[in-house]
Amino acid sequence: MKIGIHAGAAFSEKKTGVEEYTYQLIYWFDKLKQAKEHKFYIYINPKINLDIPSFSENFFVKKIENPFFLFWTNFAFLKHVKKDNLDALFLPANLLQRKYPKNTTVTIHGVEFEFLKKFYSKKDFFYLKNGTKNALKNAEKIISVSENTKKDLVDVYGADPKKISVVKHGVSLHNDTIIQKQAKNKKEKYILYIGRIELKKNIQGVLSAFDIAKQKFKIPHKLFLLGGEGFGYSQILKLAQRLISKNDIYFLGYRSNEEKYEFLKNADIFLFPSFYEGFGMPILEAQSFGVSVITSNTSSMPEVAGEGALFVNPDNKENIAEALAVVAFDKKVREKLKIAGINNAQKYSWKKCAEETLNIITKQ
Repeated sequence: MKIGIHAGAAFSEKKTGVEEYTYQLIYWFDKLKQAKEHKFYIYINPKINLDIPSFSENFFVKKIENPFFLFWTNFAFLKHVKKDNLDALFLPANLLQRKYPKNTTVTIHGVEFEFLKKFYSKKDFFYLKNGTKNALKNAEKIISVSENTKKDLVDVYGADPKKISVVKHGVSLHNDTIIQKQAKNKKEKYILYIGRIELKKNIQGVLSAFDIAKQKFKIPHKLFLLGGEGFGYSQILKLAQRLISKNDIYFLGYRSNEEKYEFLKNADIFLFPSFYEGFGMPILEAQSFGVSVITSNTSSMPEVAGEGALFVNPDNKENIAEALAVVAFDKKVREKLKIAGINNAQKYSWKKCAEETLNIITKQ
């Protein structure tokens, strides 16, 4: 088959969830034995200045000129798709497209915006809601990244469950670094958060809970937050400056995967009490490094974390603070979470994700 892939996000300089997902799938498609019988057309925007990896001879990278992303997707991209006479098209994220070619598969990563509308701009809410509706209506096949997201699509949009396949994200396992983590003398204890610094991720709850844990339970940790600026960033900074523990809070910005892994390698606790997630990839990343995870008891997070996390109510900062204290001071709890987390992370792989995704794309 001739398979087209919208890869606008795959080779971004700053990869987050969707970008990492797209990149990993293309990377593994190139390595799968069953993919050798197909031809892949990788469509990218020429504004991307990064070096594109070398692919096998059945992969063709196509740069499509267009100054505006929306027009790139809806006009220039679709024009090339038609011209290349594809047998199947894969969109790794739902886009606000005016139409979908035949045999299109779209991945929907979550509908958090339906439950957390106040944390989205009107423009972003419109784009996400209508993009999701269009995908469910017009795409031939839908991939959901969790059972919880599939349920949301059926409950909120009335989607046909038979049209939706659940294919969970992967994780790059790091068991070799766990040994290094155990052997290394850490100079300081810290709690780590990874993700965009925005209101919907409950960063205000993270900050408040950390402050309570420092003052009430006397945990010795610092708080490191890794991630780019998102909706409500200025409000979050203002709160941080008002806290008693402000000197132990560090906003470290977006970091490359290599830098991120160094922080994970030496973290004492990974804190991710987001309000709502379609999946929650950072949970698996932390587990793969043997870090004790605290995350929310809502949406897809229990599904993703399995038994390898301590679950909290994201709306209750006291509950989060108490969980921090338990993990900080109870070595047995930390060890239990570590082992369960590693075991859980080993159930996920990008190779498996790519195999299942390719099977859906090529299914007639």
